[in-house]
Amino acid sequence: MENTSSSANPLLELSANLAAIVERVGQSVVAVHGRRRIPSSGVVWRHGIVVTAAHTLRREEGIELTLPDGRVAAAVLAGRDTSTDVAVLKLDGVDLDPVESGDARSLKAGHLVLAVARADEFGTSADFGVVGSAGGPWRTWRGGRLDSFVRLDGGLHPGFSGAAVADARGRVMGICTSALARGFGIVIPGMTVERVTDELLATGRVSRGYLGVGTQQVTLSDAWIKKMNLSSNRGLLVNSLAPGGPAEVAGVLLGDVLIELDGKPCRDMDDVQTALGSVSIGQPLKIGLIRGGERTECSVTVGERPQRDSCR
Repeated sequence: MENTSSSANPLLELSANLAAIVERVGQSVVAVHGRRRIPSSGVVWRHGIVVTAAHTLRREEGIELTLPDGRVAAAVLAGRDTSTDVAVLKLDGVDLDPVESGDARSLKAGHLVLAVARADEFGTSADFGVVGSAGGPWRTWRGGRLDSFVRLDGGLHPGFSGAAVADARGRVMGICTSALARGFGIVIPGMTVERVTDELLATGRVSRGYLGVGTQQVTLSDAWIKKMNLSSNRGLLVNSLAPGGPAEVAGVLLGDVLIELDGKPCRDMDDVQTALGSVSIGQPLKIGLIRGGERTECSVTVGERPQRDSCR
């Protein structure tokens, strides 16, 4: 007689374990109605707090959530940060258990993960796959900083942005998004979600420094490197200036080449973004630059980046 018990069949055991993880995590996953047609997913991150992917919200009011038991509840948008694609919703009068979070920095390429989403028609949905690649802190194309880079193998199904990403132990490592990379899903790590949630709940927005410059990377000549004793052969050519922006007010000119920020090499936009954290706003930033073949310096008072987070 064929033995079909899970203890004798590792595939059945794996299947049962995955289903148990989806069921457990799914009790803290909701459907978010913040756009037309297909809802996105959201995760109960704290008591009364739901996080989702910011790009899926197309309105600031009238947001509703479908809860795990099928009830529909109203939610209030506390804030959204498009640079990390995190939005925070407040859910009053409904007590759902938050997920058990884990550290996404522990994930490696090849690790098995589960994306747990929720759609109205079918309830809990799941996608099973592997981590395609993983690495250290990563700067998004919108200037946000993710505490680790975790690429999912393949794309995401419709409605999976904002879904929980769980490891093989059922710990939620973060939430999914399809908005930060082309052709595949990215995990917004739990550490990033925590940090952005704290700031959005406190102020309603994430503040970032602002110079008001448009640049392109250039290679510096050997003559300049030797003449100015530079540590890098890269710099940033200023090709546009925001009218009345911090850089223009400080005297930066079109054609200047940025080579240092507070004594550190300025080789690319990652170096600029690193120097422009929220604590830099209102503070002087010493800029080393090349103008007319000569090295010079100026001091820029860092401004606050204009907010472009309002929903369309």
